[in-house]
Amino acid sequence: MPHPLLTASHALLIDLDGTLVDSTAPVTRTWSAFADRHRLDRYDVLRYAQGRPSRETVAAFVAPDQRAEEAAAVEHAEIHDTAGVTALPGAHAILRSGRRLAIVTSCSTALATARLTAARLPVPELLISSDGLKHGKPDPECFLLAAQRLDIPPSRCLVLEDAPAGIAAGRAAGAKVLALRTTHPDHELHANAITDNLNTLLTG
Repeated sequence: MPHPLLTASHALLIDLDGTLVDSTAPVTRTWSAFADRHRLDRYDVLRYAQGRPSRETVAAFVAPDQRAEEAAAVEHAEIHDTAGVTALPGAHAILRSGRRLAIVTSCSTALATARLTAARLPVPELLISSDGLKHGKPDPECFLLAAQRLDIPPSRCLVLEDAPAGIAAGRAAGAKVLALRTTHPDHELHANAITDNLNTLLTG
């Protein structure tokens, strides 16, 4: 049986990295190179970057006059490095389930499309990226926009997330949040429920 939160939802708002795809390898390579360029601690940068738009991570670590150039460099590196990007368990099934859904990601549209393609996953009709948003996760703007585009109240949507920033964004939007223990320990996942991956979400 599917998870009760899945059964009760009218639409799914699904994060990309760590939820639908494993992009750990290229993310680690890109942000480690960024950290090395600026003599920063790799661990600190990688932890901060999870679940956030890359431009916001860049802005948190470098001076204003370097931000545009560094953000462009990071974006270019991530789009052109998809080695090791794979679909996580249950990703194909959930995207082809016929349920109303949107992917809601801190990636740009170009990067999200590159990673979905690398993982051999379909690009859904509705993909909300960081492009054009004023605030990234943990701000709820992205999830509120997705619910609006689907014409379903956020309270009837289920957010699927792996990162604390995304979980906080989903809860702030007024949605139920089901966290996946794919990238973080349970004590960091302040969601309505936690499950192992999308396969366990579908099968209970």
